[in-house]
Amino acid sequence: MLFSIVVLSSTLLFSAEDTTSKFIKQRIEIRELKKELNEFYNTKETEYKQRKKELEDLLSKIEKEKNNIQKLRDQNLEILQDIKGEVKTKTAKIYNNMKPKVSAEIFNKMIDEGNINEVFDIILKLKEKKVTLIMRYLSIKNASQLTLMLKQFNDNKTKG
Repeated sequence: MLFSIVVLSSTLLFSAEDTTSKFIKQRIEIRELKKELNEFYNTKETEYKQRKKELEDLLSKIEKEKNNIQKLRDQNLEILQDIKGEVKTKTAKIYNNMKPKVSAEIFNKMIDEGNINEVFDIILKLKEKKVTLIMRYLSIKNASQLTLMLKQFNDNKTKG
C-alpha cells in the first residue's frame, strides 16, 4: 500500500509538473506571439503614417497646382476680355465713320447669318445718333429685334 501511495503521489507530482511546464510553455508562446503582434502592429502603424503623410503632401501639391491653374485661367480671361473690348471699340470706331446705309447692310447680313449678338455689342459702342441713322436702313425685322434687345439692356441697367 505504501508503494501504491508513493507511486500515486509521484505520478501526481510528475503530472502536476508536466501541467505546470505546459502552462509555462504556453505563457511563453503567448508572450512571444504578443510581442510579434505588437511589432507587426507598430510596423504597420508606421507605414500607415508614412503613407498618410505622402498622400497629404500630394493633396497639398495638387491644391497648389489647382490654385495656380485657376489664377492663370482668371488672368487669361481678363486678357481675353480686354482684347474683346479693344476689338469692339475699334470696330465701333470703324462703324461710326461708315455711312449709315452701308453699316445697315452689313448688320442686316450679319443678323441674317445668326450674329445678332455681335451686332448688338457693336451698336452698344456706337454713338446714339449713329445708331438712330443705321436703324432707318435696317430691315424691319432686324431693327425690331435690336430695339427689343436695347430695351432689355436699358431695363436691366436701370434695375442694377
